[in-house]
Amino acid sequence: MAVPDRMDERLRVLGLVEAQRMARSVFAGATARGLITPGSGEREAGHRIGDLARRMFGTAVSRSAGIVRSGPHTILPRGQEPPDRVIREDDMVVTGLGPLLTGYASDFARTLALGDDPARHRLVEDLATVFAAGRSAFHADSGITGGQLYAEVQALAGKAGWALGGEHAGRLVGTAPTADARHADPASFLCPDNDEPLRRTTEGGWRAHWILEIRLVDEDLGRGGWFVDLLDLA
Repeated sequence: MAVPDRMDERLRVLGLVEAQRMARSVFAGATARGLITPGSGEREAGHRIGDLARRMFGTAVSRSAGIVRSGPHTILPRGQEPPDRVIREDDMVVTGLGPLLTGYASDFARTLALGDDPARHRLVEDLATVFAAGRSAFHADSGITGGQLYAEVQALAGKAGWALGGEHAGRLVGTAPTADARHADPASFLCPDNDEPLRRTTEGGWRAHWILEIRLVDEDLGRGGWFVDLLDLA
């Protein structure tokens, strides 16, 4: 296998950053157009988002719909496909766009709080805050391991008053999205068993890049939210 050169690395980074820019644009467009609204089914909302993405980016869109989860579906594992659900007026709603866009197995998710409940809106604010603090912890320690960053994110979630959902808090770019790191290589996930430094070169010779996945859960209400984006690339 040929070792990637500097140009290969640069093109890969540009592709990852561009995929995230596209995802942010689609999400912003979906919220501005009111595509995620009470009374719509999750799948209907996902197809609306997919239609918008294709109008915006054409052949760069690889799937027919985004992932939309609401209410109790927001705390389910990634691999579990729940039945369709009608979005309610006071729901938490997660929108995932990573699988919608082609290239590099990147990932993206954001959360909306519908209605006026202050606790739900605080959870949405805390998702962004915990993500930013987790990213800061990564940049502050050049030798930080996956396990250490997971512990930091877990502590940040608890300090904010929430539980940290999922088996991990992120993954190596290029791996398949999953909520269960127990049966995969721990070195590919931000999980307790990953004692390898995040800044390293992978087996293929690529510089490792990471997704940071913040999933906060309100255990009393059985609801949660996601904030998923690139960790080490802006």
